[in-house]
Amino acid sequence: MKITPIKTHKITVKDSDLLKILDRYVPKLKERSIVAITSKIISICEGAVVPKGNLKKQSLVEKEADLYLPLASNKYGFHLTIKNGTMIASAGIDESNGNGFYVLWPRNMQKTVNGICSHLVRKHKVKNLGVIIVDSKTTPLRWGTVGTTLAYSGFSALNNYVGKKDLFNYRMRVTRSSIYEGLGASTVLAMGEGAESTPIAIVEDASFVRYQRRNPTSEELKSLSISIEDDVFAPILTKAKWISGKKKTK
Repeated sequence: MKITPIKTHKITVKDSDLLKILDRYVPKLKERSIVAITSKIISICEGAVVPKGNLKKQSLVEKEADLYLPLASNKYGFHLTIKNGTMIASAGIDESNGNGFYVLWPRNMQKTVNGICSHLVRKHKVKNLGVIIVDSKTTPLRWGTVGTTLAYSGFSALNNYVGKKDLFNYRMRVTRSSIYEGLGASTVLAMGEGAESTPIAIVEDASFVRYQRRNPTSEELKSLSISIEDDVFAPILTKAKWISGKKKTK
């Protein structure tokens, strides 16, 4: 597998056209490529940012999160939250590279990633292409952040090994390889998370990816999530004193 980070200018709130940025910087794409894009530049272009001013991050997190734990429960001074089925710090809200703004997650990531994939397929005249929106997260009991995929299109997210035999003829019962998460981790590693200014990456020669010339179905998207009660970490997650977020529904 080959990953090529793409350098861009500094993306700020003055940028509002994501497709224009992609057209400017993404080189001619080959068949069977994956384009990874950081959620941050999508949010900035969409206007999903909030000026810091006198606004406390805590109140913004409590509004944006689906579920959150009290701030006092964490000695590092940030909320542990669940948003869009992902456990992540601070509901994904970031200050780094925000230039005076809190950067939220994109508002409708699946719609956005589907649109980006369709645009790139047409522009580059390819048939098999994938797109992922990525961010970074922490892993329990491990220092450091790793990349994660928030939304995807154009390929199968999971490779199912259930029912297949291993090297010693044992038939596997639960193994599903998370292709989209593996791509998220590897592309974020290649792009960096500081001042690299490489918010896009191109993946080539990923033979394990099974391309689909369509957007993922609602059933496929639903199959990627697991409830707190059914999660392998349920003994911990169900004991946490989760608080529902304060975001108003329209």
